[in-house]
Amino acid sequence: MKGEVFKAACLQVNASNDLQANIDEASRLCVEARAAGAELILMPENVAMMEWGRSNIVLKAMPEDQHLALKSFQSLARELGCWLHVGSLAVLVDDGMVANRTYVINPSGLISAKYDKIHMFDVDLGLGEVYKESATFRPGDSAQVARLPWGRMGLSVCYDLRFPHLYRAYGQAGCSFLAVPAAFTRTTGRAHWHVLLRARAIETGCYVFAPAQCGTHVNNRETYGHALIVSPWGEILADAPEQPGFVIADIDIKDVIEARRKVPCLEHDRPFSLPPKG
Repeated sequence: MKGEVFKAACLQVNASNDLQANIDEASRLCVEARAAGAELILMPENVAMMEWGRSNIVLKAMPEDQHLALKSFQSLARELGCWLHVGSLAVLVDDGMVANRTYVINPSGLISAKYDKIHMFDVDLGLGEVYKESATFRPGDSAQVARLPWGRMGLSVCYDLRFPHLYRAYGQAGCSFLAVPAAFTRTTGRAHWHVLLRARAIETGCYVFAPAQCGTHVNNRETYGHALIVSPWGEILADAPEQPGFVIADIDIKDVIEARRKVPCLEHDRPFSLPPKG
């Protein structure tokens, strides 16, 4: 394992439906974060494209081996000599559906890990705010871990945040970090974003990295912002305002060890039964 302390940065962007403009803006922020000392830089969900409607999303999605954003970010990782977490990209898969796929890229520009979002955001928030990801996206079916020089990082995307068993499994698999790139709606973000991310950190004794989309996007979709870095004790180490930029914090592996020493709840599972329904 590399040194115990390193700097991590979480980007916050206001992505449009212009692929190249989004790549350029995320790349610019990565350069700034690297200049500030970040060795691990994380991007939000849909970092290269915030589109609306199945037909538009499918039209602009690309197969993995042809994805312009992925190639650009692989080159960027090489140029910067750091680890890049590409929040998620719309990747065309062979059944006419799209995968919402995370990539972790090493400083040589090679893909170290990838993960397809498991849980689909199919909700009706009222006042006409309806989302049905399952109409466009094929859900993933496996958790994935990125092996970084400082420890393991469990991968997830946005709506996965509401399924704590995924993160408990990551903690019990030896992860010290959890990545939660998101495009959280303004409606749900105001109510739930901070408390859910802090809970996932507290439950697992992990650092939580949560890069975010912010502002108004195509079709007047609004996202909440507030990219966060949360300590294993549930403390907010960095909280972005509601405009594009990045947050950065020192990450100390000893804090993971200490939080789990104090409250070793990952070791305290016990079997239990449920009463019958009805």
